[in-house]
Amino acid sequence: MHINKEDFLKKYGIDPKEYDESLPWEHLTLIYEDYLKKINSLERQAEFVANTLRMNKTIHTVRSRVKDPEHLIEKLIRKLPERKDKYGPEFVFSIDNYLTEITDLVGVRAIHIFKEDWKGIHDFIHENWTVTETTANVRVGDDSKLFKESQIETYERPTGYRSVHYRIELLATKVRTFVEIQVRTIFEEGYGEIDHLLRYPHNNVPDVLTANLLLLNRMAGSADEMASFINMLRTNWSLLEKDIEIKNEEISLLKEKINKLEIKPEEKSSIVKDLDRITSNTVNHKINLDSSPLLSAVSNASKIDTTSLLSAVSNASKIDTTSLLSAVSNASKIDTTSLLSAVSNASKIDTTSLLSAVSNASKIDTTSLLSAVSSAAKVDTTSLLSNAGKIVKKKNE
Repeated sequence: MHINKEDFLKKYGIDPKEYDESLPWEHLTLIYEDYLKKINSLERQAEFVANTLRMNKTIHTVRSRVKDPEHLIEKLIRKLPERKDKYGPEFVFSIDNYLTEITDLVGVRAIHIFKEDWKGIHDFIHENWTVTETTANVRVGDDSKLFKESQIETYERPTGYRSVHYRIELLATKVRTFVEIQVRTIFEEGYGEIDHLLRYPHNNVPDVLTANLLLLNRMAGSADEMASFINMLRTNWSLLEKDIEIKNEEISLLKEKINKLEIKPEEKSSIVKDLDRITSNTVNHKINLDSSPLLSAVSNASKIDTTSLLSAVSNASKIDTTSLLSAVSNASKIDTTSLLSAVSNASKIDTTSLLSAVSNASKIDTTSLLSAVSSAAKVDTTSLLSNAGKIVKKKNE
């Protein structure tokens, strides 16, 4: 190693009195030099795993890295007491065991956009590698049912850190190598990087930063929920357009059959007008929303008590959050009234009713929520079902 013991301990904030002399500095030097020889091979294995993950089209971005040699030595020093508790007081790290004891020497991160994409990526990892361990890191209060159903060990993180970690085993050479794959959303990645920057390696974060990190974490979580909701709307809208196209084709065929029937012209005209009315209503007013994901998304988002959260941030940091929010608004020059108006004009959605729906959602009154969303989206499910019944009946006749 090219730096002496005293300089190294000072650089990484390790108290010399807490350094365990049962792990001689000379042994760490040998591990450091051995690791330098293996880095090129580990980098190739990291790239292999990363390229394999890139084959999955639901993954937005893949990043890989091999642990820095100095960071390895620092981790060996900090992890030694933990390993002694696990294996006994005689345990020490050595050239023979450090590659298997430190399982994140090779790290690969797979970033996806929507929360619901995780399950497909989970299955992809299990299809391609031997997975020796899986852990899900979640925020306190998160719904972890899906992880538990998949028999994944779940840890609630007070910091709000979210990520699913997989430890896979590679046998590209005679030496067994472990790779850690981290899977998270793009919003979790943004928060995680900022949190890591402030906490690593010593975790000495002032209360004012902790409070603001908590606020950022809640915002990232809400962004994930909103992204999933938008994705659900996109999916339903595509299905709706396809459904309308099929119905219009069926109605055209019905019109042709009606015109061939030997009935009075006025009766034909009346039936055709009814069909035209159904077509018009279907195209202009009917939106088929699956209320379950909507309720879930709004419910999860509404678990945030922003007033109390802002108050906590204000108390911890002595920042006037009201003035801060005002400053942000002025800085961004966003005219929210005009924005809502533009959205309303573009989507033909009554934003006043929609905002009312979100307000009702925070009170967890699902009946009122469904009613409000139905009103906002112009969904008349009773008429839609009635009209559909008429079409089927007339077609059968």
